[in-house]
Amino acid sequence: MAPSTLICAVSRARVQAGERMRMRRVIICAVVLAVAAACEKAPPPAPPTGAVPAQLARGEALFNAHCAACHGQRAMGTDHGPPFINPIYEPHHHGNDAFLLAARRGVRAHHWQFGDMPPVPDVTEGDVGEIVSYIRWLQQQAGVY
Repeated sequence: MAPSTLICAVSRARVQAGERMRMRRVIICAVVLAVAAACEKAPPPAPPTGAVPAQLARGEALFNAHCAACHGQRAMGTDHGPPFINPIYEPHHHGNDAFLLAARRGVRAHHWQFGDMPPVPDVTEGDVGEIVSYIRWLQQQAGVY
């Protein structure tokens, strides 16, 4: 085979390999976008129902006193704050300590367009623990996790 023919064959192989790589990238991007679109269109979890267990009554009362004005009754959200009955707030994404830090320091808006959350200085670490237990129960009742 002549050197020029060999060079052309190698160049053609490189072009084809590059085209295959670009096609793989396009397919991966399309799959990622399709999954993201499906997640965006997923219906929100149903509101939790049923009586709150007695051991969570204090957490419910604390939530209603300090959180419900923005996060809604039974943590379903309002036009002032996001719902905690949402997969974004399930324990693997927002662990229990995230709630404590939010109460202590406040939170910059990052998942929602409600604006920044101010600190909630009048709740103790123990109060937050009881509030989180109540929120986790609500999430379980709604099938969030």
